[in-house]
Amino acid sequence: MLKPICLAFAATLICSSSLVLADDVQRTADVVYGHKYGLALTFDVFAPAENANGAGVLFMVSGGWYSRWSPPEGMERRFKPLTDKGFTVFAVRHGSSPKFSIPEAVEDVRRSVRYIRMNAETFHIDPNRLGVYGVSAGGHLSLMLGTASDAGNPKAKDPVLRVSDRVQAVVAWVAPTDLQIMVWKAPGHLPAYERYPALNLDIKNAKTFSPLVHVTEDDPPTLLVVGDKDNLVPIKHSQDIHAAFQKANVSSQLIVLEGAGHGFRGEHKERAVNELAAWFEKHLVAE
Repeated sequence: MLKPICLAFAATLICSSSLVLADDVQRTADVVYGHKYGLALTFDVFAPAENANGAGVLFMVSGGWYSRWSPPEGMERRFKPLTDKGFTVFAVRHGSSPKFSIPEAVEDVRRSVRYIRMNAETFHIDPNRLGVYGVSAGGHLSLMLGTASDAGNPKAKDPVLRVSDRVQAVVAWVAPTDLQIMVWKAPGHLPAYERYPALNLDIKNAKTFSPLVHVTEDDPPTLLVVGDKDNLVPIKHSQDIHAAFQKANVSSQLIVLEGAGHGFRGEHKERAVNELAAWFEKHLVAE
C-alpha cells in the first residue's frame, strides 16, 4: 500500500537528491512521488531555464515494462526537442518488472500524474495542461493514462489519491493496445512475448489493462506512431485503437513510418520526434 509522500519544501525542489542548472535546462533528480514496500517511486524533472510555456509532459521510462534508472544528465538530450519549445518534462519511473506487474506499473504512473498535478505550482506548470508519451510498454502506459484515468477519490486518506490522474494529450509510439492477444495464456501469442515476465497475466487482467477496451468519447487527443515492419508489436495494435478513437469521436492521428520496425532510427526517429513535439504544441500550449 502506498504511503503519503513528503511535502514540498522549496519552490523548485521536492524531496529530491539534487538540483542542477545547465545553460538551458534546470534538472531536478529523483523527486519522490510515492513509496511502496520500503522503496521510493521517483521521477526526474527537466525544466526550461527560460521561456517555459507552462505545460508539463510526462515520459514513461518503460521498455517491456522494465523501468530502469539512468543518470538524468544522460537523458537531457532526449528531451531537448520538448524543453527547447518550453515544455517541462518529467521522466517517470514505475515499479519495474519482474518484481512488479503491469497492474502495479499502471497504478504507479497514475500516482505520478496525481502528484505532479497536486504540486503544479511548485513545478511552475498548469495542472490542466499535462501530456504523456512513451515507447512500446511506455506507450501502453501512456494510453492507459489517456483511456482509463479518473478524477481521484475525495475520501482517500492520502491527499495525492484525491487528485485527478487525467491527462490532456497523449503520444504513443509502437504501443501495445490489446494485452489479451499478448499474455502468455493467450492462444497463439508470439513466442517473443515469453521474454517479458510482465506478460504473465491472466486473461481477466489482460483485458482490464488493455487501453483498447477503455476508449470513450472523453479521451484526450492521441497521436499514434508505428512502423509497418514492426514484428514485436504489429501495426494492428495502433490501427485498432485508432479506429476505436474515430468511432468515439476522439481526436486521433495514426502515423505509419514505412520500413520502420519496433525501434525508430535516422529519418524515422527524426520525424517521430517532430510529430510528437508538434502534437503537444497543438494540444497543450495556450493560445
